[in-house]
Amino acid sequence: MGEQGPELEIVHLLRRVTSEFGLRQAEFAARHGMHPTDVRALVCLLDAERDGIGVTAGRLGAELGLNSAGTTGLIDRLERLGHLTRTRDERDRRRVLLRVTPQAVELGWAAFGPAIGSAVALLRGFDAGEVAAVRRFLDGFLTAVSQGGAAGSEG
Repeated sequence: MGEQGPELEIVHLLRRVTSEFGLRQAEFAARHGMHPTDVRALVCLLDAERDGIGVTAGRLGAELGLNSAGTTGLIDRLERLGHLTRTRDERDRRRVLLRVTPQAVELGWAAFGPAIGSAVALLRGFDAGEVAAVRRFLDGFLTAVSQGGAAGSEG
């Protein structure tokens, strides 16, 4: 393979970052009696909460690519561990919403807070244009990966 340009070097660096972060998530999961998918579920729930979106079991399962039985097992496991609660939706009492417990949030911050803090500090050293460029790149790459550009494409 020929010389890599800076663009491909950045893509490879992002792959290394995501791989390393995935390893840290797997270690965190194992240390706390969880499966790596459990950690993904908690992150999904926290992201939705931050966006003001209520998450049902069906939505969580779809986000994680799990069938109904797998989703139920995951929710039961996280509830047993004290990491999530099921509550009735105030607006539609038929819906049951999933929420991450404060205990789980504290556990996550203890493990990942230093890395998040370092990333925030690093970004605070960037000017507005640099931050916008990082955001544009990450949003675009997320879109490409989400649309199947990461695997299984022919061509």
